Amino acid sequence: MLCSASRLRSHAVLLLITGLPFLLAACNNRQEAPTAASMPPVPVLVETVSTTPVADVVELPGRIEAVRTAEIRARVDGIVQRTLYQEGTDLPANAPLFQIDPSDYRAQLQQAHAALARATAVRDNAASVVDRFRPLVGRHAVSAQEYDAALATMQQAQANVADAQAAVSLAQLRLDRCTVRTPIAGRAGRALVTEGALVSAGAATLLTQVNQLTPINAVFTQSNTALLDVEQQIQSGTRQPLDMKHVEVQLILANGQVYNERGFLDFTDLVVDPSTGTQTVRARFANPDRTLLPGQFVRGRIIAGGNLRGIRIPERAVQLDNGVASVALVADDGTVVRRNIDLGEQGEGRWTVRDGLKPGERLIVDGWQKVQPGQRVEARPVTDAPSAASPAVAASTAH
Repeated sequence: MLCSASRLRSHAVLLLITGLPFLLAACNNRQEAPTAASMPPVPVLVETVSTTPVADVVELPGRIEAVRTAEIRARVDGIVQRTLYQEGTDLPANAPLFQIDPSDYRAQLQQAHAALARATAVRDNAASVVDRFRPLVGRHAVSAQEYDAALATMQQAQANVADAQAAVSLAQLRLDRCTVRTPIAGRAGRALVTEGALVSAGAATLLTQVNQLTPINAVFTQSNTALLDVEQQIQSGTRQPLDMKHVEVQLILANGQVYNERGFLDFTDLVVDPSTGTQTVRARFANPDRTLLPGQFVRGRIIAGGNLRGIRIPERAVQLDNGVASVALVADDGTVVRRNIDLGEQGEGRWTVRDGLKPGERLIVDGWQKVQPGQRVEARPVTDAPSAASPAVAASTAH
């Protein structure tokens, strides 16, 4: 038993002695593992952020509205006999649309003419009596009372004629309204009634709708707060004053295509909607091909003057992740800082930055893909290198 115990102790000491160098080497390797701070700086190309006058483009949702819209309604009671137009076609003003049965109104017009003829005959008779009495009054052959009565009868007959003439005009108007016409030129919509339908003037039965499509309006809503910010920037001198008669607007259609005709703002509402806090602005567009139709949803790019202190950065410096834009910056201590920014208009290979950057900051243009926040980098001006990443940056980002 004693021999076995001593033999076990000998083996344990031997294992401890032989494994100690390996344990020490592992500890040394752990202590000598490189850290982010001890790694050599990664070369990147940077651009110093600066301000420049840029066109400030505001993108707003909107809807297309016709310049003029006429709801064609029945103005007489009756049965629709015929539809006189082709649905979806462009019509001139006063073009016929529907024919309502005119039989009753034609008869009423004839009655009115007959009443006018009776009233005219009575008036002519009364006038002849007055003409006969007038010389007799001076010779006292007719009393003044009889003459005055004849004169009153004639005046009453003249009033009856005027009333009969008004009845004729009203009957003629009702007969004319049996032919329903469009009051404006435009594109006629689908017929909402068919032949045989009973329409009513009292219920103002809707027959169809006519829209003027050229020119055409686009209506947008803008936050009143944003408009106040623009006004404050104009007063502070950071934005050019707006000439409301020449504010250009570009439309983006629902399929993402840019409408080839540009319009201009022609109206800004002076009332703020209390429920939404927005104001309505309107732009007018030529619509020669009838591409824009009432009710379409569009987006409008409104060129709201020039921002005298705008910031534009290269597109390749921006990282987009789920709609969030961010950039990498070089801090004063040479480390990387990542920051979210608010992007504006895109064009000519650059983004307009609305918020998130300040003049004088160093923006990483090339090489930001292989660096992490807090890592030290070697900043090299992008102006001293070609537009693509330099060989040193390319070599560092290739691994």
